[in-house]
Amino acid sequence: MMSEKSRQNKKQSIEEKLIEDLNSILDATVNYQTERRLWVNIEPDLIVETCTKAYELGFEHLSTISVTDWLDKGKLEVTYHLWSYTHNHLLTIKTKIDRKKPKISSLNSIWGGNAETCERECHELFGVDFKGNPNLTPLFLEDWEGPPPFLKDFDWREYVKKEMYDQKNPREKVYFEVRK
Repeated sequence: MMSEKSRQNKKQSIEEKLIEDLNSILDATVNYQTERRLWVNIEPDLIVETCTKAYELGFEHLSTISVTDWLDKGKLEVTYHLWSYTHNHLLTIKTKIDRKKPKISSLNSIWGGNAETCERECHELFGVDFKGNPNLTPLFLEDWEGPPPFLKDFDWREYVKKEMYDQKNPREKVYFEVRK
């Protein structure tokens, strides 16, 4: 029987080998975050190439795509969460794009409808244009005509007050009163 220490060493060597393979194939520095979680930062123009290589290495499941608004830096950070059933590891790929003209290539060619849906959500809520995605139609906000509502400089309270309430309506005028 294998001892606990032997199991730990074997597990560690498998993880080290995976990181080594990812570093060489992705041509980037893959970092160990926590057990079974790896992450890498890349330039936005490398997203399709990096994800294609990750897919070929066994990261076949696109779990989700998320966006973080770094208002003070003028950047949007697009984060891709890839799962490998082969390696039982999560690979998180992060890249930063310009907040004023948020464009990045679509991963539709790799993950099809799964990427399309995630990209539609990020497009709708943050305004990211995924070049090559043929369907960036609204997913949740069908009649929305305002700016992307998840950007940090969007004042949703002001928007709701302006669009949803009538200052002349006695029942709603409380929303327009200044509170001290």
